[in-house]
Amino acid sequence: MANYYFNKKLKHTHESFVINRLYLLLIFKEMNKINLQNKGWQWITLIFLSLVWGSSFILMKKGLRSYTHDQVAALRMFISFLAFLPFGIKNLKKITRENIYSLLVVGFVGSVIPAFLFTKAQTQIDSALAGVLNSMTPLFTLIIGFLFYNSKTRIINTLGIFLGLIGALGLIVFTSGSNSILNNINYYGLFIVVATICYGINVNQVKYKIKNLTSIELTSMAFMFVGPFAATYLLLSDFSFAKSTNDYLLNLGYIAILAVVGTVIALIIFNALIQNTTALFSSSVTYIIPVFAIMWGIFDGEKVSLIQIFWISLIFIGVYLVNQRK
Repeated sequence: MANYYFNKKLKHTHESFVINRLYLLLIFKEMNKINLQNKGWQWITLIFLSLVWGSSFILMKKGLRSYTHDQVAALRMFISFLAFLPFGIKNLKKITRENIYSLLVVGFVGSVIPAFLFTKAQTQIDSALAGVLNSMTPLFTLIIGFLFYNSKTRIINTLGIFLGLIGALGLIVFTSGSNSILNNINYYGLFIVVATICYGINVNQVKYKIKNLTSIELTSMAFMFVGPFAATYLLLSDFSFAKSTNDYLLNLGYIAILAVVGTVIALIIFNALIQNTTALFSSSVTYIIPVFAIMWGIFDGEKVSLIQIFWISLIFIGVYLVNQRK
């Protein structure tokens, strides 16, 4: 029964992705017009990624209404694999003995492991705490780069990292209330801490170890390894509980949006940003994510205080200092 249900959903998903692939081709064509050597485009790209990933927590929560945390993560990876498939097949010949290790790191350490860790964590902690813990990514990027990738960091960039972290912490505390955050802290937060370590490894691997591959080639080839793993996991999963919920198709749609926008498009743009800027500037996207969480609150009728504007300003000052190269 589980396999029949999965195969039925797979057929529906495949049909929808015929259209989605056309949109992806148009998006990738437009990306060629973007010059990420230009600082203006770097900032626009950083803010766009913050908007996309700032919405991912909501989409994960909606997916968890019908599916287990493992199923949400596996569906996200498999749907992303389907979207990447035409590009991955086209670039299969570019997989070599020299880059296969890096592709495995990008696929599993950069995407699969964090996807499972985040959905597991969000079964027990709220989005506010998840957002602030996610902001540790630039810090681990700095530490891992220094220890294992021989990266050099200026004092002003390091100052920007810690300034952005303070801003993100302040924004979360003054948005949700410090007491509620402290009361919600539990060991599940460690899953996100481990995920941010994975992100730190991935950013440095892309920046310092991968050469002569475009962001589309890199990401699509990495997901050629991810896809079979995700498909196998889903085939062995029991979807009986998901089918018993009223909105399982709607929640599957939320996961599909999370996969196509939050993984496929976002990862290609993010890897391009890493290749054209510094590892620290790229990873500082996690500092701006809480800003868009506030904006989602405004659309729901919440008010923004002056103290929140102060923390938001501190975040942007930190990101600015991270991007200083002289």
